[in-house]
Amino acid sequence: MVQLQNQFLQNSPSAGDGTMVADELLEPDVQIITSGGRIIPAHSRILASASPVVERLITSPQKRRSSDRKIHILGVPYDAVSAFVQFLYSSKCDEEHMEKYGIHLLALSHVYFVPQLKQNCTRGLAERLTIENVVDILQLARLCDAPDLYVKCLKLLSNNFNTVEETEGWKFLQNHDPWLELEILRFMDEAESRKKRTRRHREEQSLYLQLSEAMDCLEHICTEGCTSVGPYDMDPSKNKGPCSKFLTCHGLQLSIKHFVTCKRRVNGGCLRCKRMWQLFRLHSSICDQTDECRVPLCRQFKLKVEEDRIQDDATWRLLVRKVVSAKAVCSLSLAKRKREDEPRVAMNYY
Repeated sequence: MVQLQNQFLQNSPSAGDGTMVADELLEPDVQIITSGGRIIPAHSRILASASPVVERLITSPQKRRSSDRKIHILGVPYDAVSAFVQFLYSSKCDEEHMEKYGIHLLALSHVYFVPQLKQNCTRGLAERLTIENVVDILQLARLCDAPDLYVKCLKLLSNNFNTVEETEGWKFLQNHDPWLELEILRFMDEAESRKKRTRRHREEQSLYLQLSEAMDCLEHICTEGCTSVGPYDMDPSKNKGPCSKFLTCHGLQLSIKHFVTCKRRVNGGCLRCKRMWQLFRLHSSICDQTDECRVPLCRQFKLKVEEDRIQDDATWRLLVRKVVSAKAVCSLSLAKRKREDEPRVAMNYY
């Protein structure tokens, strides 16, 4: 501590008359009383410059009447207070002190308003979270207004709740802080709801991407032809090889063949034909080249929608927007991937 005080004094700025401010601070003028009655001598100007709370304690009227100024920091181990004062002098905190007294330093930094130390303690404690100490650090983070550390504790506790539930910290929490227990359980419920919503959203996006890919394959089959199915004016002797989306394209070709030859399609009794019918309708809702489009029933569906707007309900319009959006996102991601691959190809070439 003496070495830190001397280092700070040597780096102190000069006063207006050319003398060093350090000359006025050679002797400690404040005593910090810790638990057990141990005393840490310090300099009031250094402490006041580092902590506005300590500054108010030093300059309070009650202390001004007394010849000896004392600051009581009780309820914390002496070594933790010593590490706290060391930070006020040097703005540095050793890893060893953070390992041993991180919880105490966080409380002191919050009480005496030392933001830099509080940030260091929040980051250090977050790196040292374990199943055994997560409940204690969670309670401290809430009391010391450390939201980042609080959220990290909640996430760790939520992901390992079955193990944390067996610790002494959780049992103490249940008996003495039911409101915090309720808040933790609410966070876990909301986290599970978020996971379900995310999972459902991914499944929906996957379905929209599959429909978008089916639309591309339908246009490809009806315009260029693929393997065994193609437009009516295509030369059957020219067999098309499998395309890049052959899995989807092959299944769609089988559905088209079934749709053409199915006898139950007229009465609406075939589920497979109904799905094919919906694909034709979905293509018609997306297609913007009606006059040149070669997909069957495209123009007929558009005319039907113009004649009867009721059939084009809100649910169907929402499906069309989702498929169009998924198609746009897919095309953008492919373009981005292509731009990223071009420099690699050029680099390999050279």
